[in-house]
Amino acid sequence: MRYLVFALIAAFPTSASPAAQTPPSDTAAARIVFEANIDAIHKRDRARYLSYYLQTDALARNGPGGLELGFANWPARRDSTWPDTLIARDLRLVSIAPGVVYGTYHYRVTQGGETSEGISERIFVKGDDGWKIGVSTAFGLPDGAAPPPVALVGGTLINPGKRGVSDAVVVVQGGKIVCAAARADCKPPAGAETVDATGTFITPGLIDAHVHYSQTGWVDGRPDAFDVRAQFPYDSVVAALEKRPERFNRAYFCSGVTSVFDVGGYPWTLSLARRQELQLQSPRVVASGPLLATVDHWVNTATSRQFLHMKDDSTVRAAVRSLARLGSGAVKVWYLQLPDSAQPRARALLMVAGEEAKRANLPLIVHATQLARAKDALRAGATVLVHSVAPEPVDEEFIALAKSNGTIVIPTLTVLEGYLDVAEGRSPASRYPLECVDAATRANLERILPDTERSSRVARTRQREQSASEATIANIRRMRLAGIPIAMGTDAGNPGTAHGPSVFREMEALQAAGMSAAEVLAASTIVSARAMRRDDIGVLEAGKLADLVVFEADPTADIANARRIRMVMKGGALYRRKELLPALKQ
Repeated sequence: MRYLVFALIAAFPTSASPAAQTPPSDTAAARIVFEANIDAIHKRDRARYLSYYLQTDALARNGPGGLELGFANWPARRDSTWPDTLIARDLRLVSIAPGVVYGTYHYRVTQGGETSEGISERIFVKGDDGWKIGVSTAFGLPDGAAPPPVALVGGTLINPGKRGVSDAVVVVQGGKIVCAAARADCKPPAGAETVDATGTFITPGLIDAHVHYSQTGWVDGRPDAFDVRAQFPYDSVVAALEKRPERFNRAYFCSGVTSVFDVGGYPWTLSLARRQELQLQSPRVVASGPLLATVDHWVNTATSRQFLHMKDDSTVRAAVRSLARLGSGAVKVWYLQLPDSAQPRARALLMVAGEEAKRANLPLIVHATQLARAKDALRAGATVLVHSVAPEPVDEEFIALAKSNGTIVIPTLTVLEGYLDVAEGRSPASRYPLECVDAATRANLERILPDTERSSRVARTRQREQSASEATIANIRRMRLAGIPIAMGTDAGNPGTAHGPSVFREMEALQAAGMSAAEVLAASTIVSARAMRRDDIGVLEAGKLADLVVFEADPTADIANARRIRMVMKGGALYRRKELLPALKQ
């Protein structure tokens, strides 16, 4: 590549040394061209994008396809595709001769769910028609390589349960936090990319502790609630979910969610934990896999089951052991209210599931919404309840059992609002923003079902929501006063509860239920991390994974400020939110 650089310099001769004669404006002019070129990619403006390149035979490009010479033969001019996202930062420029500037930057490209990153070089040259890119190279980093050091400087550091630290610095290297403290106590290392965070608020990444990747967020994923299989064959819907989880990954990440707890779905959801741990635009995942169910539920596909019927002791033990072998992060039981004659047997099987989960060192998670069923779950050893109790008030026995287990409760307040949106023909955009949601899902969320599909659900769903709301709020207060930890979870995937931005409405509902904004932030970070048994996330401290969100307003003053995201980081890879949006608007 050096001969190309020398050839370009020769094409623009100098009369004196570069240091003496190079105008100070050269690097500024080159930066303008660079930023405009990247902006054209973000806006998918091919003509403008190409206009910044040297349009002669001297153009040289070196990338994955090898060396390409000349503008006329450049395939990208006609048939290349745009990346889903391109992040270009840490541009460093130096004038090497009058009218010639050398630059490097760190790039991160995502396309089709795959992310690659590396270092790219540019040679900018000044000709009669202004500044152009004459040489372009790209050198990829190995998979899993840590991003370069980054220092966020000048923001207010907010850790759950602690006082905010103004004028703070957060240094990240090797995917982990090196230090997070006041400026005087946390010095950026040499060579770190410095990001001005003045006026912002830096918190741990948000965690949604109740999601279902096996559901779409619309009615096509829940035929037991709204049967639209004639239009949307269920097996095809599930196949598409398995093939393209990245559409939800981006929605989560764009919404500041850097980790999720998938508490029930098809076996393929177990692979998400491994696949997404190192994917930079995807939340970390802990998944329970298929649910153990007290009823033989029919919402499965022809070839796979997300509900495993708790038929007898041996079936339950075999199911838990199988989940452990497959790498499940928890055992989830769908423990429904049954006829009185069947309940004792279901209770006994729940105890068996708890015993096997304990042997496998897996947390027991239980869906139980009535007080008696919730207490059965606690007696079986449940450490996470994914719904609050209603309409009965929690009693002293419930509180004692929960505290003895160290149980975390995820109230999941707003999922019925989503059902009501669908049933009443209303877009959820009135409750939370949809800009982070992919176009196909957004179109479904805004689709109005025929009256025959929704009228029968309206009154029933509204009655359930109204009866549960007041009792749930009262129970949250009782549990908080008793010291039972509350985590944030949305039940994303259910109709009207979109993966990603539904966290905003859920957090606001927790605040409306009497929790302070600071408590809600803790519920949405460190408490949810504990529910997932992850001690490496949920707090910004040295040695923890570098997952964080930079907000433009203080979320501990009003949790509604959590909607005002400026930047999101996972594993040390920093994204400006505006950089995440273009690919979602296709």
